[in-house]
Amino acid sequence: MKKVFGFLFAALLASCSVVNVEETKVDDAQTQLEIDLEMYKRVWNAYLAGDQSVISTENFTEDIVVVTGDGDIEGIDDIRVFYANYLTGFSEIEWNIVDAFGQGNRIVKQWHFKGKHTGEFFGIPASGNYLDLSGTTVVTMRDGRVAKEHDFFDMKSMLDQLTKSEGDVVIDVYQPENL
Repeated sequence: MKKVFGFLFAALLASCSVVNVEETKVDDAQTQLEIDLEMYKRVWNAYLAGDQSVISTENFTEDIVVVTGDGDIEGIDDIRVFYANYLTGFSEIEWNIVDAFGQGNRIVKQWHFKGKHTGEFFGIPASGNYLDLSGTTVVTMRDGRVAKEHDFFDMKSMLDQLTKSEGDVVIDVYQPENL
């Protein structure tokens, strides 16, 4: 009988140890996600405030991919050029992350961008119009750095706002629910 209780006790201890390892993995994954979210917010807030130095290998993988409707932008040097369009194309920039959450190595960011179109923006000459646009970005992280971004927003609304100086334009503003 002692052997049976000894075996059951040993089995119980072993199973607790497996649970603790799994809980630790979950805790570590959650901690990494929280670190990734904070880093991501910090980087984009700094960038859109004018600090272009944050697009670096400290925050982005060297093989970063940005998915666009015109094809993927690949590599850190090319994404520097790509994102510079926002800083050279607009003044009076107001940008905020409305909501951000994630799971595993993925982050979903809901953003809102406003600015005055005072410079060339992806080939569109300055119009002096104001852009007010909301969108979503799906981000893939790797080793605590951004490895891939894919933006989703209303392109027609953006083009209408940049190129039309009269009439109504649709402004796409996301309002998260208070839970």
